[in-house]
Amino acid sequence: MDLLLGGRIAVVTGGTSGIGRAVVDRLLAEGASVAFCARDGARVAEVAHELRAHGERVLGGVADILDERAMAAFAAETSARFGKVDVLVHNAGRSLLAGLDATTDEAWTDELALKFFGLLRPTRAFLPLLRASDAASMVYVSSLLAKQPESRLVATSAARAGALNLAKSFAQDFAPSIRVNTLLLGVIDTGQWQRRWHERIEQRGPIAYDDYVVELAHERAIPLARIGKPEEVAAAIAFLASPLSGFTTGATLEISGGYSRYV
Repeated sequence: MDLLLGGRIAVVTGGTSGIGRAVVDRLLAEGASVAFCARDGARVAEVAHELRAHGERVLGGVADILDERAMAAFAAETSARFGKVDVLVHNAGRSLLAGLDATTDEAWTDELALKFFGLLRPTRAFLPLLRASDAASMVYVSSLLAKQPESRLVATSAARAGALNLAKSFAQDFAPSIRVNTLLLGVIDTGQWQRRWHERIEQRGPIAYDDYVVELAHERAIPLARIGKPEEVAAAIAFLASPLSGFTTGATLEISGGYSRYV
């Protein structure tokens, strides 16, 4: 299926690993040009080198989504290279694994700032370029935590819920010129689970990674009996970003293997 992304310009935050890297690869495969950013300059350079076969269709930038000046500079660099932006994928972020008693005021402040300003500042930086597009789309990569909180991720859950509300406000405020949709992810096979696999080995002894993810899916009672793949998330993002979903805005799409418990 042609998603009609050929010739479009996409921006992906957190584009050097995991879901972000899968999104960059998918959008390039669909014929789009892609500007991606991350905080680690060495990793940005490494990924840009890996994608060198795509030539001028790829731009890597070193920028923290919380740094207003850095995001403005990245937007200016993107504009200078491509002249416009059609798609903005908000992917950069992290989770704070801590319960209520273990979450300090400073940790609360950091997590709320990341989830809110990490969405606001890239949006502000790229909004003028998106408004110049004839088929602009934003996709916010969030989590089931926004609707299904976990006590061991109390600050992240609360922050995700608020940011989901903000994304819905964007959809109303930016219509009809810019569509805004959100993905709510369950357990996806990214670097964080590699790290937790090593923690699992330290705590409970050796286990192969494939066996660990099977154990993880069983412990969480995921109906599809496995965890998700970054490529599956990337495919959904590509569709929501494309003109084929042109009558969809303010929506949430769950990718969790049936893990959610809310209605």
